[in-house]
Amino acid sequence: MGLFRKKAIRCSADTEYHLAKCLSALDLTFLGVGAIIGAGIFVLTGIVAATQTGPAIIFSYILAGLACAFSALSYAELAAAIGGCGSAYGYAYAGFGELIAWVVGWDLLLEYSIAVSAVSVGWSGYAKDILKAVHLQLPTVLLVGPDGIFNVLAFLIISLLTVLLVIGVKSSARFNNAMVLVKLLVILLFIIVAATEVKLDNWTPFNPFGWSGVVEGGALIFFAYIGFDAVSTAAEEAKNPQKDLPIGILASLFICTVIYMIVSGLLTGIVPYSELNVSSPISRAMLILGHKVIAAMIAVGAIAGLTTVMLVLFYGLTRVFFAMARDGLLPRFFAVTHPKTRTPIRIIVTCGLLMATVSALVSISSLAELVNVGTLFAFIIVCAGVIVLRYTQPELERPFKTPFMPYVPILGILSCAYLIYNLPVITMLRFAVWMAIGVVIYFLFGRNNSVLQSEKACLTNGS
Repeated sequence: MGLFRKKAIRCSADTEYHLAKCLSALDLTFLGVGAIIGAGIFVLTGIVAATQTGPAIIFSYILAGLACAFSALSYAELAAAIGGCGSAYGYAYAGFGELIAWVVGWDLLLEYSIAVSAVSVGWSGYAKDILKAVHLQLPTVLLVGPDGIFNVLAFLIISLLTVLLVIGVKSSARFNNAMVLVKLLVILLFIIVAATEVKLDNWTPFNPFGWSGVVEGGALIFFAYIGFDAVSTAAEEAKNPQKDLPIGILASLFICTVIYMIVSGLLTGIVPYSELNVSSPISRAMLILGHKVIAAMIAVGAIAGLTTVMLVLFYGLTRVFFAMARDGLLPRFFAVTHPKTRTPIRIIVTCGLLMATVSALVSISSLAELVNVGTLFAFIIVCAGVIVLRYTQPELERPFKTPFMPYVPILGILSCAYLIYNLPVITMLRFAVWMAIGVVIYFLFGRNNSVLQSEKACLTNGS
């Protein structure tokens, strides 16, 4: 019984298990920028331009940005109205009930943990190149690659981020802000240099693959925007969540869209798009133009970019885990916070050790697409949740309202469903297996240990 029992809006202000409020609108915006700008701009831009769009990649970014905006507007409404640190998990709990909330939460745990592990492997590759440039060579067995046994660099970066998150969210936010500034300065440097090197001939033909290529490129480019949803996991630690969360979500998405458009336009203007099908297209472009020092600085910017992506997604993972543990769906042993820093130390350490070990021993590439399907699934639930709550709880105070209801969330659902449809079948099968495992765990543990079983819990009748 009670599979679809719902948690009352804002009933999670647990006096025993709570987090410290210390994040401003600027901190939240930087969290979003930190999560979004990473491998996408430093890797994906060149590959898509070379193989699918040519210089017309700028339109792919516009299309992807619009598709992502539908979900972002829905996130902004629910984040301001519901709050809590569980992001889509919390919204599903209020709108659809406990079973759907568990499914979404289990999905988010997969999304964030694999994303952090996968990015750490990419980070280790950049770090290896920088070490090599300063004549520091690690043994092959301690590196990423076919001959590697234990990726020590990936293990170390996740371990360091674990320590940083344990110290406190404000310290983590300061570190994230600093890293975001580094990568934004590097991107600004590229823009300034590239603006003087543009050759109009490189923009001809402008759309060599046709509009079908632009649309297909947009479907791939969409994943360069993934990360803004992590901002909503900071609701409980925001000083003024009703006002600051929508600002953080929408401002970070807008800033990143503008940056993507400018960088992609300049990148295809300074070198022929056919030469950009490499793992480091921006650095490659600078090397072609003879700017070796700037190319090295861009590599440093890439390191900073990937570091912030890992930090913010790791942060989001621990907050979703914390929300589920506090609700009793996962062991409440994990919901304990440190008395001084107010951080969920048991969750941070457990997740850090697991992800560091997986990153060091396992090739993540075959699992990376699970991040995509997991994210899109969460986006669909959030967009649907906006519609459901508008009609089931019209009296709910909404400091921010998604415009053009119900068309915006419907477009968000359709665009995400289309992208899921285009993912490989094997990815869908792996996702189905993970979700099936989650359902079994819910019926064996979560259902019977949920705090909503208690008469003292905040309840609204679901079914």
